[in-house]
Amino acid sequence: MSNAKKWFSALGLLVVAMFIGARAAVAASPPVVDLELLATAQNKNQVQVPNTGQGTRFSLQSLTGSGPYFAPRLQVSWAAGERSEWRVLLAPLALSEQGRSDRAIRFQGATFAAGPIAARYQFNSWRATWRWRWIDREDLIVKVGFTAKIRDASIRLRQGTIGAEKDNTGFVPLLHASVVRPLNDKWSFEGDVDALAGGPGYAVDAGVRLSREFAPGWSVGATARFLDGGADSDEVYAFARFTSVGLALRWQPR
Repeated sequence: MSNAKKWFSALGLLVVAMFIGARAAVAASPPVVDLELLATAQNKNQVQVPNTGQGTRFSLQSLTGSGPYFAPRLQVSWAAGERSEWRVLLAPLALSEQGRSDRAIRFQGATFAAGPIAARYQFNSWRATWRWRWIDREDLIVKVGFTAKIRDASIRLRQGTIGAEKDNTGFVPLLHASVVRPLNDKWSFEGDVDALAGGPGYAVDAGVRLSREFAPGWSVGATARFLDGGADSDEVYAFARFTSVGLALRWQPR
């Protein structure tokens, strides 16, 4: 079994266990579903594979452009106890474009001449979070917890008959925090972050949202997000940054 299949199997088992463990709580408190439709801009994407003299450090952004690109996010959360809850987040991100390089690029054992190069970048993120309502008041809710993230990433270059691809699939533990600040009976401000730094790299995924309830159990809002991170190891140097804006829709049955 490949590493990717192992990670996805592990995440699937984790999600099943979460559903089973929270079954009674879910019956009393239905899940909350959030859908975000985002326009995502690529602000930085520096790559070198391998991170030695055998690889060329180059800007993937110069080949794919800055976007914007469509990047949806689907989140489902449900109660796991009186003050705790689970969250599952699906956040795919992929872009494919062709650009020009003014120099030769050595990538993953292949050499691409200066000129047109087709590039594909993928950074899918599948996450499961446990969080605790640390502050639970009518005017403020703060949740803290831990996130188990499966990173499903790859970079692919192609030029004529020459092609090379670097996959990077693995598990990433993150710290989680979120805040909800009601502004009145209709409007609310929210923020959330999954982040951790240490070792060869770091990861940050943060967002804010201004929402308004337009019908019982339904709200719509404007959202902005910041995604940044990467790693610097012998195998790979890869650091990317994305910013997003878009619309958010929430269904919270009562």
